[in-house]
Amino acid sequence: MLIRLLRTHLGRYRGALIAVLVLQTAQAIAALYLPSLNADIIDKGIMTANTGYIWSRGGLMLTITLLQVMCAATAVYFGARAAMGFGRDVRSAIFHHVADFSAQEMGHFGAPSLITRITNDVQQVQMFVLMTCTLLVAAPITAVGGIVMAIREDTGLSWILTVSLPALIVCVGLVVSRMVPQFRRMQVRIDAVNRVLREQITGIRVVRAFVREPFEVERFGDVNADLTDTALRAGRLQALMFPVVLLVLNGSSVAVLWFGAGRLDRGEMKIGALIAFLSYLTQILMAVMMATFMVVLVPRAAVCAERIEEVFAAPSSVATAAVPVTAVQTRGTLELRSVGFHYPGAERPVLTDITLRATPGQVTAIIGSTGSGKTTLLGLVPRLFDATSGSVLVDGVDVRELEPETLWSRIGLVPQKPYLFSGTVASNLRFADPDAPDDELWAALEIAQAKDFVAAMPGRLAAPIAQGGSNVSGGQRQRLAIARALVRKPEIFLFDDSFSALDLATDARLRAALTPHTADATVVIVAQRVSTIIAADQILVLEDGEIVGRGTHTELLANCPTYQEIVASQLGVEEMA
Repeated sequence: MLIRLLRTHLGRYRGALIAVLVLQTAQAIAALYLPSLNADIIDKGIMTANTGYIWSRGGLMLTITLLQVMCAATAVYFGARAAMGFGRDVRSAIFHHVADFSAQEMGHFGAPSLITRITNDVQQVQMFVLMTCTLLVAAPITAVGGIVMAIREDTGLSWILTVSLPALIVCVGLVVSRMVPQFRRMQVRIDAVNRVLREQITGIRVVRAFVREPFEVERFGDVNADLTDTALRAGRLQALMFPVVLLVLNGSSVAVLWFGAGRLDRGEMKIGALIAFLSYLTQILMAVMMATFMVVLVPRAAVCAERIEEVFAAPSSVATAAVPVTAVQTRGTLELRSVGFHYPGAERPVLTDITLRATPGQVTAIIGSTGSGKTTLLGLVPRLFDATSGSVLVDGVDVRELEPETLWSRIGLVPQKPYLFSGTVASNLRFADPDAPDDELWAALEIAQAKDFVAAMPGRLAAPIAQGGSNVSGGQRQRLAIARALVRKPEIFLFDDSFSALDLATDARLRAALTPHTADATVVIVAQRVSTIIAADQILVLEDGEIVGRGTHTELLANCPTYQEIVASQLGVEEMA
């Protein structure tokens, strides 16, 4: 998964990566040449008291060192550009892919997990790319080159390398094999922390209303403790890695000095060669240590890449047609033909054989008990998810064949839970039409019965709105959401229980103001209150996902027992007389 992700999104940075490879190779070769020069200075300069040779070779060492520093710094620059660009591209790709998800895929992954994947998971893979460019590229060159140069300096001590390198690789492998499961658990624990934290922040008012702060603190403490314990276990293994490397490095250095001293005493090698061999051994093992550091990052990056690829591999159940329809003949006609909807794995369908036709100038209402499928039915029109049987047609064309922008441009949806974005009143209203002038915004606010409270807010249209609209009341959020739909001027209005937070007087004034504005549009209202839909041209009564009544208010009072029960529970027996 990690290799696939890197291959897919690093291609456009091929030039920067080639530059990194060339520069890291140059700086590694320069670093490998320095111990040999140092050996020459010791054997041919210091031992013979040749000051001129020391100065000339010292100057060459300084020049090579400066070249090494310049190559390393430039390589880091190109590596950082490639890594940051990679992270940006992956985040953008995930965002656009998730934006096409239907409610079904959103429910499968969950918002907290998707947030973790698009932030923390991408960051871990991005860090892996950065460390690869700055450390891993030079490590194999240094290790292989160091072995060659060390053997060139003295073959008799090369057996130390055949012992130290395998010992280091075995120790690192044992530690890494235990780290992979811990990193996988850590990402799951981060998901859990994000989920609990998001629930508590979103539902803070409910928590306080029911005095559940101690319980929520304990719940967050549990998931936080789980994450901490998992991170500590992974951290202990990660911390064990470097002492192991240093132990092998220092043991090998002692062995070089011990056995090298004997060879010096027997005249089998020179002092400069011994020091150079020790330097090369240090470089080799340090290169292995750098690779070890990368090995520490690989398991977590691999787990994160797997989670990212899971998102990319999940196709949206709401797919755009291969050749979508972009132009239609009629305007504002909505039709459902024997529509059914069944969640994957559910025992029974949510909707069964729903047939409906709504035309411009007509108000269609849908009412029923909680869980009868009203919101699901409305969500099929803008393709929040697709019907599993039957077809939904807008302007005579199946919504699955319509180009998404063509479909959405005809629909003004006010969801059951109105959501406002952080910004201002104006920015939220212009979410429907970015070019709408202020006078159109005020007109929409007046129809939605929101003009008075917006005019009283500091800044009026420029008044700030917090994320989710948490700084306004539920009724104000609903009215602002209705005003946002009005600014769009759609051909089909979908009101999903959009008047539930309004008092009866405001509800009546709003519906009266809406009537002339929506006279040429198709209006579908999902409601719980009979008073909201009593004047609708046709009313559908849903029960357990099926239509059990259809007609006007008067007709349903005469022949629909379910509707009679709803009216009796809300308006009293007198209304049925």
